[in-house]
Amino acid sequence: MSFFKKYSTLLVIILSVICYFFFAYFLERTQFYIVSFLWIALFSGFYLLLQNKNSSFKNLIIVAILFRCIFLFATPNLSQDFYRFIWDGRMLLNGFNPYLSLPETFIQLNLQPIAEASTLYDGMGELNGSHYTNYPPLNQFCFFIAALFASKSVFGSVFVLRVLIILADIGILYFGKKLLERLNLPVKNIFWYLLNPFVIIEMTGNLHFEPVMLFFLVWALYKLHQQQWILAAILIACSVSVKLIPLLFLPLFFQWFINQDNKGTGIRNSESHKEFILSKFSLFKIAKLSLFYIIILTITILLFLPFYTPELIGNYSSSVSLWFKDFEFNASFYYILREIGYLFSGYNEIAFIGKTTAVLSVLFLLYLTFFRRNKTFFQLITAMLFGLCFYYFTATTVHPWYLATPLILCVFTKYKFPIIWSLVIILTYQAYANNPWKENLWFVFIEYLIVFSFLIYEILYQLKLKKL
Repeated sequence: MSFFKKYSTLLVIILSVICYFFFAYFLERTQFYIVSFLWIALFSGFYLLLQNKNSSFKNLIIVAILFRCIFLFATPNLSQDFYRFIWDGRMLLNGFNPYLSLPETFIQLNLQPIAEASTLYDGMGELNGSHYTNYPPLNQFCFFIAALFASKSVFGSVFVLRVLIILADIGILYFGKKLLERLNLPVKNIFWYLLNPFVIIEMTGNLHFEPVMLFFLVWALYKLHQQQWILAAILIACSVSVKLIPLLFLPLFFQWFINQDNKGTGIRNSESHKEFILSKFSLFKIAKLSLFYIIILTITILLFLPFYTPELIGNYSSSVSLWFKDFEFNASFYYILREIGYLFSGYNEIAFIGKTTAVLSVLFLLYLTFFRRNKTFFQLITAMLFGLCFYYFTATTVHPWYLATPLILCVFTKYKFPIIWSLVIILTYQAYANNPWKENLWFVFIEYLIVFSFLIYEILYQLKLKKL
């Protein structure tokens, strides 16, 4: 027993390496029960590593990078989106605008605009190949880099894309640690993200580009905390130009700018003069906030500008709208509303429900913006976490990799329910065990029952602490 106790951390690392290796090179997503077993085993190891107080920060960094490097030469086995990434990158390399054409059009016409066109189309599937790309400009730039280094090899492209994602995670580590230090939080909190098996498998393994978006977002939050709001605005624009999700956070910055302490104003005069100065100072804050938003929107538009044609807006919006009127996966409240719709109308009301839940999300964000205290940085990030999760809780589609954003945000808050969600999200892969693909809503129910139970527990616990 003394041997196992002495080398327990090393044993956990070795067993985790074996599990990750098996996950990377020998699994298919249809093997749900094996996938689930390995997932739970890896989360158990993850928990033990973080609970071990003897593990140094440096050693945990080495372990996090080691786990990611296991996937370097693996082909993603839980997602096929990477084939579209490669397609878009090669289209750019060959001088095509990826926002203007459908992969299926070239295949139906028996045209080969890029190397391995048929292989890539077969890999991405008919559903993906029949829709216009929805990946923003900086994401397309990452795909272009992969095409630049590996224009004729799927394996080579996968390798380059994976290196970019690993580098983004290292960037998250660097700026995340700095932000934790500024917030006087334990720096090891960053490993709730970096060592999380969900992040390693879904991002590094399956090549989802949330880490690149989050790298810019965490960097932006760090700069905002340093009061370098112009650079923060530029970085948020870069984040939006990888994935559109950070657009949801824009209203929440209102109180951070407007309600900051009036440091350095030198108000020591009469009440009337004080009110005059405060009013001028408030106008200055509003102007600063407005410029913050203008910088974000301007840079985002400029990044889209090289791709602009009259068809761009229509094609892009038609693709994005699919998430509100067509696609359904791993939803929570939406599935309940869908059943109510069936009961009253006899058919799927997704077009109406999807728009309604989107409006509800906007209203909730506005509530957080104007009626909840977001003066401190803790309050701001907590509002971002709950605003985003409300959107996901009411969305028609919640793919596993979407959880990367609430997961990194929770690192800087008192709430840890996204970590629990990242564990139980594996239940969504039960759908791929069926042929043809089909969701078992009991698994979805169990997933959200666990998530909402832990969320309610955390909210009640925090309310109890406030009363003490």
